[in-house]
Order: sequence, then structure tokens, then C-alpha cells
Amino acid sequence: MEELRFPLGQFSWSGDWNDELRSAWTKGIRELPNQLREAVAGLTEEQLDTPYRPEGWTVRQVVHHVADSHMNSYIRFKLALTEEEPVIKPYREELWAELPDSSASIEVSLKLLEGLHQRWCLLLEGMSEEDFSRAFFHPESRQLVPLRRALGLYDWHGRHHTAHITSLRKRMSW
Repeated sequence: MEELRFPLGQFSWSGDWNDELRSAWTKGIRELPNQLREAVAGLTEEQLDTPYRPEGWTVRQVVHHVADSHMNSYIRFKLALTEEEPVIKPYREELWAELPDSSASIEVSLKLLEGLHQRWCLLLEGMSEEDFSRAFFHPESRQLVPLRRALGLYDWHGRHHTAHITSLRKRMSW
């Protein structure tokens, strides 16, 4: 079951930061919309409404979750760049996945991700090294999260959820 939940393993960050990581993680943010679109290409409505694991979200919910999550992250980046260690607003992602808009066509969220990630990459590419040291405070984990760590987390997050879909497709021979 753990392999189905975390096909890439859980996110971990050693604290390392360099130009190579920054470039790779930014590239991951840039490429995610196309990778996610490729992962869901050709799926039927029935397949989109299939959970990627027992007790898990459907493929459709996963796509909408990625859009929800990445919108929140983009806003968190902007808050951290314009305020001193802002306290961010957590959200109940499991409840968001049950809201009516999570049953919409996945095209809505795929298009949203395309524009969002264009904007996010413009922001990331314009940030200085000092900017990546800025941080927000997450009240649930009670941690100060530097933007360099958040960048790595969201590169992983996109690949993690794309792997949910691609591994389901492989298991189901879709």
C-alpha cells in the first residue's frame, strides 16, 4: 500500500541548495503541466473516475488537487517574497477534493496549471539567491519553510501525483 501512496517515495530534503537543484526543480515546475497532460491523455470518463489506489482519490480528483495545491503554493511564494515570514493559511485538501468543482472536466485544471506554471516560472526565474532564503511559517507543522525547500517540495509534488496516474495506467494496462 505504501508503494501505491508514494510511488516515488516521500519527499525529503537534506538542506542542500545549489544552482543545479534550483535549475532542475524550476524545470520540473515548468514541465509539469505537459507531463500531467500526457499522463491523462486518452483516458475515458470511467478511467478518470477510477481511484489510483484503494481508498484514494480518483484520477480526476488528483488532477484537480494538483491545481489547488499549486495555486496555494504560488500564493505562498508571493506572500513570502512580500512579507516577513508570513503565516500561511493551511487548507483541508481532502475536503477540497470532495467539493463540486473536483468533478469538473480535467481540462479546466490542466489549462489552469499551464497558465499558473508559466507565471510561477517567471517568478522563480526572477528570484535572487536571497529571495530563496525567504520563508513562510506553516502553522500545522509549526515550521518556517524556506522557499528553496518549498521549490523542491512542489517539484516532487507534481512528479508524485503524475506517478500516481502513470503507475495506475501501467497496473491497469491502459
